[in-house]
Amino acid sequence: MIQIPDKVYELITRLNKAGHEAYLVGGCVRDALLGKKPHDYDITTSALPEETKKVFRNLPVIETGIKHGTVTVVIDHSPFEITTYRIDQEYLDHRHPDSVVFTKSLKEDLSRRDFTINAMAYHPQEGLIDYFNGQKDLETCTIRCVGDAKTRFCEDALRILRALRFSSRYDSPIEEKTRKAMKECAPLLVDISAERIASELNGILCGKGIRRILTEYLDIFGVPIPELLPMEGFDQHNPHHIYDVLTHTAIAVESIPPEKDLRLAALFHDIGKPSCFSMTVDGIGHFYGHAKISEDLARNVLNRLKYDNLTKDSVLTLIKYHDLHMEESEKAVRKMLRKIGPELFRKLILLNRADNLAQNPDLWERQVYYDRLEEIADKVLAEEQCFSLKDLAINGSDLIRLGYSPGPLLGTILNDLLDRVVEGELVNDPDALANYAETKYAKELL
Repeated sequence: MIQIPDKVYELITRLNKAGHEAYLVGGCVRDALLGKKPHDYDITTSALPEETKKVFRNLPVIETGIKHGTVTVVIDHSPFEITTYRIDQEYLDHRHPDSVVFTKSLKEDLSRRDFTINAMAYHPQEGLIDYFNGQKDLETCTIRCVGDAKTRFCEDALRILRALRFSSRYDSPIEEKTRKAMKECAPLLVDISAERIASELNGILCGKGIRRILTEYLDIFGVPIPELLPMEGFDQHNPHHIYDVLTHTAIAVESIPPEKDLRLAALFHDIGKPSCFSMTVDGIGHFYGHAKISEDLARNVLNRLKYDNLTKDSVLTLIKYHDLHMEESEKAVRKMLRKIGPELFRKLILLNRADNLAQNPDLWERQVYYDRLEEIADKVLAEEQCFSLKDLAINGSDLIRLGYSPGPLLGTILNDLLDRVVEGELVNDPDALANYAETKYAKELL
């Protein structure tokens, strides 16, 4: 028994009273069976779009995608999509059907859907309609295409990444025929927009099964992100590492909290290693400058996938500093806080921890080192120690009152003062800072 909101029940009931079939369908049914509250409720119906509009003529109706049979009915300020049963025609762009044919058969409509777990329908009186054993696959956590898998992926190549997202989210296996078809059809991903690939990638990375997904399906990831491919099987020849670069990366991604920028940073933090590998005469492998190379490669990928600037800045900053060793001192922590700020500092520690957990277990005691850095940062922040211009005891207006001209010089002086405070050479006191400025920059006074 699935609990249906009153508004949804009313929509289905009104369609039924008008002589039309109507069912909840897709993700809302799947989530409800999993005991999760659906984000939205989609309805499928035997009514043609014009008939649906007639049933709800007293309510706002938006022709959302009427060409494909979808209208949106707004009831008590809440929008609900209602779509006519349909059969999709050819997908020449491997993403959208060129046209659709409406049908009176619920089974035909469900048969065009991607996976069995998304091809179930529900009616408050009839109960669950499950022609393709989606409930069983849901219980066994199996991702399986409806009908012929290759046909489904040729219709819409984005389904390949959706399969990985579901498999990662539920940490569930992909049925063998579906898995084989995904790999065969992976080249079709070149037809998918960058934004859609990025959206699916975010979901895949934040799933609990991401380690398995990365190591088993790198060939698929390699279509939109070929920069990842050299990591597979790349032996690091270093006592710090017992895994190849790909496995190390997969464990690091799994070991960091499931937040988009953190998992992207973990995915790309060592992407530059294969291109800068060197080995000394003792047989030890080294990756000098890999952080900079990884940052550059990650920037190319993030730009290509059209990530927003906030995400890019966060990810690239974390990669840039992930291999930097900080002294266990307030001065060193203040300097890093000045460079990246408190939020990114804490995220950097999370990346460092994940990176360490993906190394030789003999080095896991380094977690204590990260504990100490966090303790120092907590102290610096609790004491409101100065590490940014906004914390400095004087500002540009104060310098103008001292006799300095407005202009770039003010920024130079303020940054110099901040450097001295962060280094511990000056106390953050207005008089001390003014005296230092007047002494060092006496020639610039009016």
